[in-house]
Amino acid sequence: MKKQKVAIVYDRVNKWGGAERVLLALHEIFPEAPLYTSLYDKNKASWAKIFPKINTSFLQKFPFAKSNHEFLPLLMPIAFQSFDFNEFDIVISVTSEAAKGIKIPSKTIHISYILTPTRYLWSHHKEYFKNPALKFIAKPIVEYLRKWDKDAAAQPTEIVAISKEVQNRVKKYYNRESVIIFPPVSTTLIHINRVKNPKYYLIVSRLDYGYKKVELAIEAFNQTGKNLVIVGAGREKKKLEKMAKKNIKFVGHVSEKKLATYYHGAKALIMPQEEDFGIVSVEAQAHRVPVIAFKKGGAIDTVIPGKTGIFFDYQKPESLIEAINKFEKMKFVSKNLSMNAKKFSKKNFKIRLLALVNKYNRI
Repeated sequence: MKKQKVAIVYDRVNKWGGAERVLLALHEIFPEAPLYTSLYDKNKASWAKIFPKINTSFLQKFPFAKSNHEFLPLLMPIAFQSFDFNEFDIVISVTSEAAKGIKIPSKTIHISYILTPTRYLWSHHKEYFKNPALKFIAKPIVEYLRKWDKDAAAQPTEIVAISKEVQNRVKKYYNRESVIIFPPVSTTLIHINRVKNPKYYLIVSRLDYGYKKVELAIEAFNQTGKNLVIVGAGREKKKLEKMAKKNIKFVGHVSEKKLATYYHGAKALIMPQEEDFGIVSVEAQAHRVPVIAFKKGGAIDTVIPGKTGIFFDYQKPESLIEAINKFEKMKFVSKNLSMNAKKFSKKNFKIRLLALVNKYNRI
């Protein structure tokens, strides 16, 4: 049988996070597959050098586009539709925006791995457009992009969602069925001894987006006086630091080894946000750290209440405080935490993704 040619497509390559782990896992499965993307920042995404070839769109030539892509929403559809995939048998797009809208020939299988339907168009539109003036100005653009996005989502051969929450959004906004394949999480423990009497709670998050709700946790810990360590960096960091009392410590971006040290010294991971999936929840459990999470989004898939963590019902400081007080009266079995984390391993991701591709008898 002829060896099938595979291409991988991603919205933009200018950071490191959960989606980027998906790309590296796909590269391990298809090491010869080139990567197509709208923009590539070599300095901020050195991890991408592992791909044999990175093809960028015409947007790469725009000054400052690599760090200001949010100002180019109308050009993203054009950028992805400009690529030529005629030589490929299988194309896998990883996307929360425009990459699913690529044009492919009828002979080609397109599997789109949906991180979430575009947030600012659908599930979190109100949060992005709180300002009435901005909402009014953006209305025709949003209406155009919603139509394009829905049409784009109708094109892939198969839609894959990263969680039950995203599967529900795909059905709601795109009216398409999807299968769930959880993203790969590093569940290999770095062997640092777990602290016997941990002294602090932990947040691991980018400090760029309001939906991460880090300010909610800060308000709660300001009230309780309990120790909180926040790992992460971003444009909101200074603002959040001004809000926080002395019992809250910001440590910025840290190495994987240093992050493991913080996990092993934590009472619990705090997840005040509604995540599409929430990789840090699984990472924490792999390090035998329970999770206190808002009861919505991807946390429903990753946290087993009473066994690997607990939920709080409302995104309010009082609700989080109540959950923390309840948590401190509970005990968790380390084995339950690590066993649950293993369900989300890279190995399981590869097995399920390959099974899906093989369904089309292409490789």
